[in-house]
Amino acid sequence: MEIFQQLDLDAIVKRALDEDLGQGDITTAATVKPGQRGRARITVKEPSMILCGGILLERVFSLAGATPKITSLAKEGAQLAKGDIVAHIEGGLAGLLIGERTALNFMQLMSGIATATHQYVEAIRGTHAKIIDTRKTHPGLRAVEKYAVRCGGGTNHRFGLDGGVLIKDNHIAAAGSVRAAIEGAKKITPHTIRIEIECETLAQVEQARDAGADIIMLDNMNVESMMRARQLAGDKIILEASGNVNLDTVRAIAEAGVDLISVGAITHSARAMDISMRIES
Repeated sequence: MEIFQQLDLDAIVKRALDEDLGQGDITTAATVKPGQRGRARITVKEPSMILCGGILLERVFSLAGATPKITSLAKEGAQLAKGDIVAHIEGGLAGLLIGERTALNFMQLMSGIATATHQYVEAIRGTHAKIIDTRKTHPGLRAVEKYAVRCGGGTNHRFGLDGGVLIKDNHIAAAGSVRAAIEGAKKITPHTIRIEIECETLAQVEQARDAGADIIMLDNMNVESMMRARQLAGDKIILEASGNVNLDTVRAIAEAGVDLISVGAITHSARAMDISMRIES
């Protein structure tokens, strides 16, 4: 979370505000007096959820012109229930209204991702495996979505294409074979960077092992094949399971002996949580 706090997120927030505000908030201009102050209460409407995104409230409302003072801010990663207070915010009323939708959009999305991640983490609790994310994120929002995964107890995979070597099926096709792809990666990759390769069959797992892969991604394999892949790979090679992962299957996958389980759904298909903001009298 410390890494997230060091990022310059103003550009992301400003872009979201600009998209909503356009040339100006006509309704707020018609109903709010210049200089009028206000106080808002943000509450949870879900039966249960993991909070994420409160860290952005100050940025959103500051850029919206509210000069906010935030109190009673719930902790990131906290499990909250219906009626719980996320935050109280005081500031310029016009800025509070202008920033309302953007602030809620961020929190609802990020809390949805954190909540979905938490469900997967809890489903495999007690096993050796970890839940990790993917690059299947919404364009322009990867930083906040991967942060939300961590709030939910998950672990991040590489942030982008420059974050590591991950040889997929199309790379293997381009290189000509599993061995050729790994050998090509070794020629340009420093010894400090691990080489991961996607394997669809046990024969490819053996090829990847013999070629010196550090991590093998088991693509859409059944549990029995994953168990056999663990035997073939030995203990030194990290195994990542990918594909056909859901809350019904994830426990069995973890117990098959893999180290990592990548779940694209925690970012690309997480349901937004229901969070509301009300101006207090």
